[in-house]
Amino acid sequence: MTSKATFLYFAFGSNLLKERLQLMNPSATFYCIGKLKDYELNFGFNGETLKSNKWHGGVATIEESEGNTVWGVVWKMSNDNMDSLDKQEGVDKGVYRPLEVKVETDEGEIVCRTYKMNDFNTNLPSPQYKQVICLGAKQNGLPLDYIKKLEAVKTNDYSGPSILDDIQESMK
Repeated sequence: MTSKATFLYFAFGSNLLKERLQLMNPSATFYCIGKLKDYELNFGFNGETLKSNKWHGGVATIEESEGNTVWGVVWKMSNDNMDSLDKQEGVDKGVYRPLEVKVETDEGEIVCRTYKMNDFNTNLPSPQYKQVICLGAKQNGLPLDYIKKLEAVKTNDYSGPSILDDIQESMK
């Protein structure tokens, strides 16, 4: 029997794109957009992601940063998908850790689950990873000035195959 209980997940990286998130978490449905105050978006590795990086560059995380804001998407998900989301984020390998954050939305402040990278080391993202984040931001109607900020992120110029190929295939 499937549980009807749900949780709210605040996505700020590649999981902004519905097709990326739903590859492993089919229950995810758009809830709203929101902002996380006093945090900033950054890209990099930890020891594990450096060894086996399917994106061929830095991946997104959040870091505390007074006065800054990270925009993202709040997804409503079945509790049945919490384990698969944790696995997708590498919690079992120590890549990310889950945390509860207060996200500001048009409906008020809500508590969401999100993820922060452990042992973070800055590194530029691949153009493919940046493309997925920008596509997701546009797909979900994040503010135009924030989309422009994402589009201005420098990349490492990687040009080979990546997980973006799988995502594009699922979008057909």
